[in-house]
Amino acid sequence: MDFSKWEWLLPNIQTPTWMEVLVVIGICLIGWLFQHYLLKRIISRCVEFLKQRSQQFYAIVLAQFSKAIRYEFMTVVVVISLTLLFKQNFFTHKSTESFVLSLMVFFAFKGVYDVLHYYTKQPVLLSIDEEQNVLMPFFLRIGKVIVMMLAMFTIASLWKFNLNGFLTGIGLTGVAIAFGIRDTLAHVFGGMSVALDKPFQIGDWVATEDQKIEGTVEDINLRSTLIQTGDKGLVYVPNSYLVNRPLYNLSKREKRKCEQYLFVSADNEEANLRSALSEIHEQIYLHAQTEKDIIHVFIDEIHPTSYRVLIRFFVATNDTGDTLSVRQDILFAIRQIFEERYIVFDEQLGDYLLRKEK
Repeated sequence: MDFSKWEWLLPNIQTPTWMEVLVVIGICLIGWLFQHYLLKRIISRCVEFLKQRSQQFYAIVLAQFSKAIRYEFMTVVVVISLTLLFKQNFFTHKSTESFVLSLMVFFAFKGVYDVLHYYTKQPVLLSIDEEQNVLMPFFLRIGKVIVMMLAMFTIASLWKFNLNGFLTGIGLTGVAIAFGIRDTLAHVFGGMSVALDKPFQIGDWVATEDQKIEGTVEDINLRSTLIQTGDKGLVYVPNSYLVNRPLYNLSKREKRKCEQYLFVSADNEEANLRSALSEIHEQIYLHAQTEKDIIHVFIDEIHPTSYRVLIRFFVATNDTGDTLSVRQDILFAIRQIFEERYIVFDEQLGDYLLRKEK
């Protein structure tokens, strides 16, 4: 077997015998069996031991590093085998030394990347609070990119690559790319703003000021937010759209406003009408679910043939069903009071003004 053509890589290389080749193959096979069966089981036992000691984080890190450790071990076995085969130290030549160290560095960074990738899929495991931390996925994704860049620069430095020229080219290219994808970058930075400011979280009911988008937040990622609306289904909303306009987090409300306009005839006696409004105010106040500090029952507009009555109060709940139930109770009470007081509605003017407002 002639290995003279590899002298450029390993000077003074010696041609091995077939027996030495078989011995080296046997060493590699034994090494592979050891890492695949014994080393893998040892790591699994260590992971279980850490879990039993309530060291969940270290158990997950070791489990994700399992493949990287086994690959590192096989790299060492192969390097030792080739050293015995060619009777040549791989670290005496710069090219082979750089190649071996590059493999070791790659697998080490691969282990870190696998840990970050695992937590990217389950960010709640790293959250301090019980609620899901929407900021964590952003940091984990950015961390994965940083790990890849560090691995690339570390390996390039091992090969004495000219990083200054490379970084300069990357900088110029990055500027050109940034102009081309500025809209995408706006969405990304919008997503980071959402994560930092936390105007809403997954599960919150949100609505834009123009009411074009209203629904429950299903997911938040770097570019867009997934919202489940009542009529359109799932909607992917760019993050820059959400951060550049007023947004209401309806899930954070502690009370709901109920407002109603009624139009009564101007022929109703003033004293009788005042008494009816006072009774309506009392009924709203006595209801168990209404807020007592703000109750408005007044005539706020006058027309040639009618008065407009404003009825405004708040319900101590954020549930739509409860709010509508309380509003229904108050409306029935108003109807009964008006019937007992013989208050006459001005239905025609009321319908006309409502159509005009719409």
